Amino acid sequence: MLESNLTFVFMANYYQNKVVWITGASSGIGEALTYAFNEKGAKLIISARRESELKRVQNNCKNKSAAIFILSLDLAKHDELPAKAAEAIAHFGKVDILVNNGGRGFRGLVKDTEMEVHKQIMDVNYFGTVALTKGVLPNMIANKSGQIAVISSLTGKFGTPMRSAYAASKHALHGFFDALQAEVFKDGVKVTMICPGFVSSNLLTKSLTADGGLYGEEEGSAYKRMPADLFAQKALKAIERQKEEVYIGGTEKLAIYAKRFIPSIFNHFIRKSKVS
Repeated sequence: MLESNLTFVFMANYYQNKVVWITGASSGIGEALTYAFNEKGAKLIISARRESELKRVQNNCKNKSAAIFILSLDLAKHDELPAKAAEAIAHFGKVDILVNNGGRGFRGLVKDTEMEVHKQIMDVNYFGTVALTKGVLPNMIANKSGQIAVISSLTGKFGTPMRSAYAASKHALHGFFDALQAEVFKDGVKVTMICPGFVSSNLLTKSLTADGGLYGEEEGSAYKRMPADLFAQKALKAIERQKEEVYIGGTEKLAIYAKRFIPSIFNHFIRKSKVS
């Protein structure tokens, strides 16, 4: 009984005073993650392009005693990210957990999509994430501890119509972080890949279209979407348990296993899926 109680106390305080850096923290999943980590007592570094929105999120955090450092950045500006990582580390002396959440959505047919759009999606979703990770990695290796959580997507495991550039960027993240996980395990650094299914956010409204414009439409009601705050709670549990890969969503998660075990049936349904 004593051992059980001690385990409970440890789990309850896991994030207390840990330094957590969240990208894409100004809206959607990133905003929900910020509130969840704040309530757990973590010291936060929150990043996105719009400082005004980061200040709004900071003001909405309920735990006013937990430190929050606003560090605006643009994941597409790769040359600036090493300096941003150095600034983040200097502020609290370390980064315990980097949550790579920032990214850009996409909707468009392959035949219509300009190459520049493919490059923009990769610049933010893949190369920006890689550059920021490389910025904090030496500090984690030196400390023999640290964790890198990556908010990927179920489309990081399979592609669907109208999402080619987005799916490609998420597939690339899985390849990179699978390799990184194998390399730094001996250094005490952990990697957690988190794949959301249908989660309520504003990702679609800010998605790029085939010609580089903004999609601008609200998410439809064709699928039941998990509230972002519920997703955040599940993501925190996965990070705390140092899961290597986790899928968070509803029945859409079953597509992972359909793709793996009955690919012909899976592909049949994907081909007939609504192009929207």
